[in-house]
This record gives sequence, C-alpha cells and structure tokens, in this order.
Amino acid sequence: MSDAYLVIEQSKHMEGTLEVSGAKNATLPLMAATILTEEPCIIRNVPNLLDIKNMIELLSDMGKKITMDKNTLCIEGPILNKETREDIVRKMRASVLVMGPLIAKYKSGKVSMPGGCSIGARPIDQHLKAAKKIGVDIEIEQGFINLKAQNLNPIDFRFDMITVTGTENVFCMLSTLEDESILRNIALEPEVINLADALRQMGVLIEIDELERTAKIKGKKELKGFDIKVIPDRIEAGTFMVLALATGSKINIVNLNVNHIESVLQKLEIAGAKVDILSPDSVLVYPKEDKINPLYIETLEYPGFPTDMQAQFMSLLSIADGESTIVENIFENRFQHAQELARMGACIRIHSKTAYVKGVKSLKGAEVFSTDLRASAGLVIAGLMAEGKSIIRNIYHLDRGYDHIEQKLEKIGAKVKRINS
Repeated sequence: MSDAYLVIEQSKHMEGTLEVSGAKNATLPLMAATILTEEPCIIRNVPNLLDIKNMIELLSDMGKKITMDKNTLCIEGPILNKETREDIVRKMRASVLVMGPLIAKYKSGKVSMPGGCSIGARPIDQHLKAAKKIGVDIEIEQGFINLKAQNLNPIDFRFDMITVTGTENVFCMLSTLEDESILRNIALEPEVINLADALRQMGVLIEIDELERTAKIKGKKELKGFDIKVIPDRIEAGTFMVLALATGSKINIVNLNVNHIESVLQKLEIAGAKVDILSPDSVLVYPKEDKINPLYIETLEYPGFPTDMQAQFMSLLSIADGESTIVENIFENRFQHAQELARMGACIRIHSKTAYVKGVKSLKGAEVFSTDLRASAGLVIAGLMAEGKSIIRNIYHLDRGYDHIEQKLEKIGAKVKRINS
C-alpha cells in the first residue's frame, strides 16, 4: 500500500479543460463478464486505476490472457482456476462480480468474501438469494463462498433492495439460460446498462423496462465475445463540476455524458453554478454569482442524487451562505469525511443519517486523512478551496477511482503535488 500523499495550496479562478476518463464502475463488471466466453472481448476507454490493475491480476490468476494497449483491454481464453485469491479480493469489493459469470459458465466457483471501502456493510445477501433460487448450492466457510450447481433454473425474482452489483451479478448468472427470466426492482445505473449492452453483443436478449424497474432475460448456452466502449465516469465529471464552483473557476469538462448527471446539474445550478451545455459530451461550468447557496440533498438510487457525489458537495457547502442539509440514504457510514473537513474549519453536525452543514467564511489548510474513495475527492476540493497549504494522506483511496487526478488538475493551474514517500 502506497504512502504517497498530496500537498495542495489554495487555487482559485482556474481556467482550462478537464477530460473525463472511462468509468471504473462500468469497467469492472465488463471485465468480469469476459469469464462467460473464451472468445476475445475488447473493452475500450479503460481508466488507468488501481482497481482495474487489481481486476487484471485477479482474472490473470484465474487463467485469462489479458493484454492492454493504451486504454484498450483485450481479454480472452478459458478460466483454469475457479477460485479467487483472497489477497486480491480484499483490495476491492467489485471482485465479487466474478461470481455470476462463474455460475453461468462453469456452474461452480470459490469466491472470497469481498473487501473494499469502509463506508458501510454493503452485504451480498441479494446476490446469494438470487443464486439459490437459480439452483446454486452455497456454502460459506472461512471467508469463502463455495458455489456449485447441477442445473440452473430460470427465475422470477424481486430484489428486496436496489443493488447495483447484485443486478450486474444476476444478469451474468442468467446469461447462459435459454428460458426467460424476470428480475424486478433492478438497479438502473448507466454502468448496469453498459453491461447489458455488452451481454446483448454476446447473444443475450435483455429487455429493460425503466419505469417498472424490471428486466426480461433470455440467454444462450454459448456466448460470443464483445467489443464495447466504457461509458464516461459520471462521478469524475460531477467532481470536476463541483470543483469549478467551489474555486470560482471556469472549467470546460469534456468526454462526459450529460444525460447521466442530471441530478448533479440541478443541484449545482441551485447552488450558484452556470452550466453551459456545449454538446452532449461537453459542458462549461463557472459561478454565476459571488456566493454559494445552501442546498437540501438526499442521496437516492439512480436517477436520484448519487451517494458518490455526497462528499464533494459537503466540501462545497462548507462555505455556503447558510445551512445545508445532506441526508445519506444509501450507506450507513458515509460521513467519515465530515471530521476531516472540521479540521479545516468546517462546521458540520451529524445526527443519524443526516449532516447539517453550516457555511463558514473560508476553510483553512490542514493535514487530513482520506477515509474512502469519494471522501478523497471531497478533500481535494476542500484543499483547493482552503487558505494556505493542505496535506491529504491515505490517497491510495483516490487512486482507486480517479485517473491521475493531480496531473489533470495541474494542467488547469491547480497547485497540487503528489509526494511519493
């Protein structure tokens, strides 16, 4: 684990262009889905991130042949080892996504219980509940999930709660079943749709009703390879937009999908940002007034306000003109960054799943510690807002989800340096 840290100085009134990378949370399920076939699968617009490297290591260890040229991955060949290595799985929760493809293709597997960020329990009970209904025998022992099935059965299954990785895993579980299955109360995040598009290329029939949150799935025993482009990272795009308003900057953000971040755009405009949509994949963001307006934010499943943008907005609202309210409905432990912002002078009160953020005149530079991936991004924004110098430690969290963010920010004039100790 790296001991690198960031040194950040106040950087205001920046101008320039920031390019959005491909979405990590779309790339990882696409990589896992390559288990479903031995044919070559091409994944384009892949971000250069720690989680991607970990998934490459995991799939390589399982037998896949993987080559990477710039931002394009080619994954092919059979799975030779149906057991995931515990040391790799502990580094990232998304490794649980290999479970669905292993069930569909090989009817067996041994998957270590997932690890990852410390923002809540994030149980996989919905994945396992669906797997049992499909016909999988499940045994959990010493931190591993043993999966075995004689036959797989089509299902009519309703998720008890909306789960992104659960939806993705079950899509893959059903991909080799030729009889139709129905899934209800599914996640509709763009990353889920990206995976569905890849599965369609492989030969799976998937019909999604967004209003009803249902999916009808008819698979094929033998699936083809796919060639797909990863969608832009909507959270990175949103992070850059918040950064523009927080630092009074004028930033052109390119290679995004405007339709994926409508809830973020709405809140930004209320807070005082001017967002000029130049094209479907380019926006210009800058402040339209000298103050930041307080907000009421409630995190919800897509298309609601994303929990992954909560920390960035908390940093912004710490200098708003009034008190803001942030209700976190998705994860029970996602306000850890509040105490780090308090070290910089923010006035934040937490009660249960609600944060009350009373705006102060300015933040002051301090040494702070990242507690999870999105908290890291919020602290970067806070560091660029704050008077003086800030040090952000534990940035391995940041490296899991932002592709060379300090290099991107330096290009628009941000005073940010990575120190590798």
